[in-house]
Amino acid sequence: MVTPRKELTSAGRLPASGARADGDAFPGWRIVAVLALGQIGSWGVLYYAFPVALETITADTGWSETATTGAFSGGLIASALAGIPVGRWLDRFGPRPVMTAGSLLAVAATVGVALSPGLGWFFAAWLVAGVAMSAVLYQPAFAAVTRWYGPHRVRALTALTLVAGLASTVFAPLTSLLLEQLSWRDTYLVLAGVLAAVTVPLHLTALDLPWHGTGSAAQTTNGDEVDPPARDRAVRAVLTSRPFWLLSGGLTLTAFGLYATSVTLLIPLLTERGMSASLAATTLGLLGAGQLLGRLGYAPLSARTAPATRAVVIVAASAAAIGLLAAVPGPAWTLIVVAVLVGAVRGAGTLLQATVVAEQWGPARYASLAGAFAAPITAAGALAPFGGAALAHVVGSRTGALTALAGLVALGALLVAAAHRVRRSPAPITAGRDARGRSAMRWARTGRGSHRRPRSDPPST
Repeated sequence: MVTPRKELTSAGRLPASGARADGDAFPGWRIVAVLALGQIGSWGVLYYAFPVALETITADTGWSETATTGAFSGGLIASALAGIPVGRWLDRFGPRPVMTAGSLLAVAATVGVALSPGLGWFFAAWLVAGVAMSAVLYQPAFAAVTRWYGPHRVRALTALTLVAGLASTVFAPLTSLLLEQLSWRDTYLVLAGVLAAVTVPLHLTALDLPWHGTGSAAQTTNGDEVDPPARDRAVRAVLTSRPFWLLSGGLTLTAFGLYATSVTLLIPLLTERGMSASLAATTLGLLGAGQLLGRLGYAPLSARTAPATRAVVIVAASAAAIGLLAAVPGPAWTLIVVAVLVGAVRGAGTLLQATVVAEQWGPARYASLAGAFAAPITAAGALAPFGGAALAHVVGSRTGALTALAGLVALGALLVAAAHRVRRSPAPITAGRDARGRSAMRWARTGRGSHRRPRSDPPST
């Protein structure tokens, strides 16, 4: 029988499972460096190489650009779906076996892309690549950092995403250079070799900190033993709660709006407003620089705001940035500033997605919850390029499409705010430390159904 102390309400936090390598001490930068190098290689080969190679692939094979891009998008959707079971495996077995297996699968999928004899095989290879993505890209890396770095996770996640952001800087020109010397098929074979040489040994040998899986009884940070069925019920309680899906839905709308804006609509809009093609491309690059600024600014924002306030502010700022892009006709420098702002909110949003699950429901079973939480967000990112173009066609202009997207993201901000209003009922007590290293004690439900407040920090919303 599970005592009320160990129950989870839809508003509550999970009992902690597992432990950091050295309590609350900072584990050092080695694991962050390993994960960051793995992210550069995995993102570079599995994601950023494709748009560079797309024109060469279609010219060589005769496949349409729509069909070829559809295969890649199918892989991204497969990644979103596979992320749900991969999250459970991460909680149970840890990042070392999961990310190593994902790296091996990524090598095989990349070879499959290179050797595809027809479009059907090309689609199949990208679906396999999508499954590999779910085990090697941000979500498993975020899970590892969240568990191992505990109260230091924002600092570690910021460093991880800053370095991993260099993937396009490294692999876009590398892929272009390879394509100048080799066919696209040989280029992908070389990239598969890079994955095999870099990510497989890194994940196999260096992700070696202790990982207390969720397959056996564990203890809460209070010392209370929590059996696996109780933890499973706790996970199901969160996954079926309104706050979880309101928050995920709000960030899904935000991701769709930001990706459609930056990937599909930005460059055509800038050229319509008088920019040269080269200046528009440079502006897109500066949007990437804006993402770095947003990630650097997330830690100070995290130190000064409550999780609920921070989430609403970032999503509302995303809506405002897209709206400004629709409203500002020029001159060029103002459009560049707005594009950098769009990049900044995208960068902050990456860290918001990485931290919000642990902040709202605790780090226990983070990977299981984050896999389901991120699935619609990842799918939205995959569908956004097509959705943005279709929206511009329906409304008749890119300015109108951006206005509609700003409204959509504003709706996302309302969903995020609603999620936190729903969560204001008392939650089970969880001792430990929050992302800023302070004592984190929650309301506790007594056996008689009454509530008491511990002598510690008040519950955050």
